[in-house]
Amino acid sequence: MTVDILPVAGPVAHLPPPPGGRWTVADYERLPDDGQRYELIDGELRMAPAPNPDHQTTSGLIFYHLMQCVQLAGHGRVFTAPLDVELSPTTVVQPDVVVILNSGAATITTQRIVGPPDLVVEVVSPGTASYDRREKRDLYAAAGIGEYWIADPGHRAVELLILVGGAYRADHVYRGQAVIPSQVIPGWNVATDLLFG
Repeated sequence: MTVDILPVAGPVAHLPPPPGGRWTVADYERLPDDGQRYELIDGELRMAPAPNPDHQTTSGLIFYHLMQCVQLAGHGRVFTAPLDVELSPTTVVQPDVVVILNSGAATITTQRIVGPPDLVVEVVSPGTASYDRREKRDLYAAAGIGEYWIADPGHRAVELLILVGGAYRADHVYRGQAVIPSQVIPGWNVATDLLFG
């Protein structure tokens, strides 16, 4: 059976907002552990639909290759969702893949990452594509994240966004044997095709 209506990332309606209507990191920390994937975007609580198998395969392969170039090479740490990244007192996100370089501005605590990572990767799916390409893009740029990769399993392509003057500049979309020319990841030399299952 084909499903013609898909859930999208959006505001949470089933939880009452805190007094004053805007959520904070402290409110976010009190959320029930109900298996949902929540994010806090400028004081608004958001929920994303569960990822599909293509999304998970792509996320895992990107994580694997970044582990080789970053963590195993001693340049920093690589994480996958779900992991909270606190960008401000009213913003907590869970990017699909997060890179923190040893020389970066972010701090790794026992509960979350605090501050801007050096690179974030979002793997788009039909329910999150516009959220990742608009709201998350603007949010990540404002936080000062140097590189943002948007991976699209449906097209087997990765869009590279580089932070220039406080805004992202779209470099190119990479696919096939093209290597993403990361300005953040030392020694990155992985063909884009290898990031998709």
